[in-house]
Amino acid sequence: MKTRILSAFSLIAIALLSFKTVERRIVKKRFFTAAPSGNIYIVVDKSDYELNVYDDEGWYATYPVVFGNKDLSDKMVEGDRRTPEGKFKIISTRPHNKWHRMLMLDYPNQQSWAKFRQRQASGLIPRSAKIGGGIAIHGTWPNDNIVVDDFTNWTNGCIALKNEDIDDINSFLTIGTSVEIKR
Repeated sequence: MKTRILSAFSLIAIALLSFKTVERRIVKKRFFTAAPSGNIYIVVDKSDYELNVYDDEGWYATYPVVFGNKDLSDKMVEGDRRTPEGKFKIISTRPHNKWHRMLMLDYPNQQSWAKFRQRQASGLIPRSAKIGGGIAIHGTWPNDNIVVDDFTNWTNGCIALKNEDIDDINSFLTIGTSVEIKR
């Protein structure tokens, strides 16, 4: 009887420990500033899962983000689900029926093509490989912010924010805003 009770308590303890607790990741902003001013630019840090906004006064805000492939390395070829690294610009912004809002980046740009061709020339990727495209900063499925909170990399290489966060940054970013993506 004692063994059964002990076994039951052990199973309950194991079951409780197996549940993953997800902490809500929050936006951090500079105090006493309603919005960024002057020259605004974005730095996405893949290692920290953060999108940082800077303006003429320096750091303005940090937003939690997720990406495509879990290994976080630089995009090599079309379909690898990796988020490209480099310097880009926002070329369009629009609502999206699946991912709330899209801020399209100018990937592939000249820098992306140069890296891609160098990798082909050195044999890192096949000569027949394609570079891919359609990289954006966007929201999540409706009511699916948990993917950002629990660091679920689910995109095809894009950068995903919570829907309220993509709305927030869309309110002050413009076409032509610089975006640096690094690891």
